[in-house]
Amino acid sequence: MQYRKLGNTDITVSEMALGCWPFGEPAYWGEQSDEDSIATVHAALDAGINFFDTAEAYGWGASERVLGLALAGRRDKAVIASKVAKKNLAPADLAAACERSLKALGTDWIDLYQLHWANADIPLADTVGALQRLKEAGKIRAIGVSNFAVRDLTDLLALSECVTDQLPFSLLWRVIEHEIQPLCVARGVGLICYSPLAQGLLTGRYRSADEVPEGIAQSRWYSSARPKAKHGEPGAEAEVFEALDTLRGLAEEAGMPMAIMALAWLRAQPGVTSYLVGARKPEELGWNLPATQAKLSADMLARLSAATETVKAKVGRNPDMWVSPGRMR
Repeated sequence: MQYRKLGNTDITVSEMALGCWPFGEPAYWGEQSDEDSIATVHAALDAGINFFDTAEAYGWGASERVLGLALAGRRDKAVIASKVAKKNLAPADLAAACERSLKALGTDWIDLYQLHWANADIPLADTVGALQRLKEAGKIRAIGVSNFAVRDLTDLLALSECVTDQLPFSLLWRVIEHEIQPLCVARGVGLICYSPLAQGLLTGRYRSADEVPEGIAQSRWYSSARPKAKHGEPGAEAEVFEALDTLRGLAEEAGMPMAIMALAWLRAQPGVTSYLVGARKPEELGWNLPATQAKLSADMLARLSAATETVKAKVGRNPDMWVSPGRMR
């Protein structure tokens, strides 16, 4: 396992982090037993993963509760990242949300506390002031954001330190390369990458858009004709599956599974601190662990990027995977 610092802090995190959203959202991810979730957290710790990402909105406390149970007796081995919901960014609401998260997690502090989404209806200075008071009180150790594009991130950086920005980033979703990634690199804001395997597309399990489960096939990769899509766009289905065919061949050439190759590409990108894997059982975690040691040549990295340029062009500059116009500014 490789480790990196969170921004300019002394907090060291594993490059591979465990995303804990599946622990609290059966309606989206399917039924999940607490026993499987706890076993997966233990397997992650045993493998050297020390970074765990959750949010108050994931099952409205369910994900945090299960993660807290899993870390009982091992809290000192873990770095916990949680998020406060957009609706709770007013100072009093934010303070109350942090207390709820601390209680659910069964801990006295949250290592990385992130604004889940920006809220233009609440003065950012008020939100930042509340975050800084939580930090001074020892309830949080570092401040981060999630789903902040250039405007909101720049505004925040004018008021406060921000050690990370959590965003969708993968071989098939490279929108942040246009503006957000360069800003993060220039300002020392680490990237935490979610959906690094493009919701299963980069595992190679799907050969066409029609094979993708309805609950997943609602992002802007897919046609707005898909039952749960809300973006109103034509999607990029032809480009995505043509790119996947190319990636299959490159994976065979590289001698590794497509998923491992995709994660190896991601960990080599500028500014990346960690990427989230969403394993629900210990064996699923094991499928991804080889990525922590996988390396690709400069030539292969370039060929992988070239293979997905058509997808990058088709999805455009909106960094929101699900909604158009996007919610990120």
